[in-house]
Amino acid sequence: MAKKKVRRKKVSDEEKTEATPAEAAPSAPEAPAAQQTQEVVVNDATANAGYANFCRVSSTPEELILDLGLNPTPYATGKVDVNVTQRIILNHYTAKRLWSALSMALQRHEQAFGVLETDVRKRVKAPAVDGPAS
Repeated sequence: MAKKKVRRKKVSDEEKTEATPAEAAPSAPEAPAAQQTQEVVVNDATANAGYANFCRVSSTPEELILDLGLNPTPYATGKVDVNVTQRIILNHYTAKRLWSALSMALQRHEQAFGVLETDVRKRVKAPAVDGPAS
């Protein structure tokens, strides 16, 4: 897998305002610290890819814990054993950023492909029933 570079610009307080150039008051040149950028290099060469159709969320006052696994019989009734294959532990700030990123990605997906129905009973069609024999 390749390295990915992500550039983040540190935004100054003046850049956060939504004033138009005509409304903006002239100011002294900004200090070099306000113009600094952070370059994050993501190395995913040792990342493990996995698939999950099961997720359990739990938390402590300090952390949010995501347990991910594969439910081999998602439509079974009764007791089903699910092996958790990945546990992701996040602080609540990172979890909130993840929630926001996932929300935006899902909104884009639904705009392109339609609404995702999470209730499996509404997605599964009942089998056709034959009419009475003539």
